[in-house]
Amino acid sequence: MVLQVDTVGTGRGERSSYELFLYSGGRVLVRPLRTRERDPELDRLTLHVRKFAAMMTGLHGDRHEGWITDAEQDTLVPLAGFAHNLRRDFDAVRNGLSLPHSSGAVEGNINRLKMLKRQMFGRAGLDLLRKRALLAR
Repeated sequence: MVLQVDTVGTGRGERSSYELFLYSGGRVLVRPLRTRERDPELDRLTLHVRKFAAMMTGLHGDRHEGWITDAEQDTLVPLAGFAHNLRRDFDAVRNGLSLPHSSGAVEGNINRLKMLKRQMFGRAGLDLLRKRALLAR
């Protein structure tokens, strides 16, 4: 059973949905419905995001064209825009979703060096920054 309840104290007249579970022995469990269950657009978006995440983690670049087509045909405007931008650089995105190579290690080192540079701003100078960068490894 789904119960509609006015939200108390917001002053906006919002409504919240709760599920009621009746168990034998008179025990009752009340829990809020998840937003995804109440919003079909959010449900569709979740499905698209999960498919894209599966492509990324499983290196399934061959599914890329189908995902873009599905996303562009959906009525979710921001998702269709994202898919359109992916199509503009199709080969690079497909290779990124297919190949096991990653620039993650390089990006991590750059991030670490930028953090050290921010920490050292206005301090002793380049010699100390160089020593900290070499010792931080």
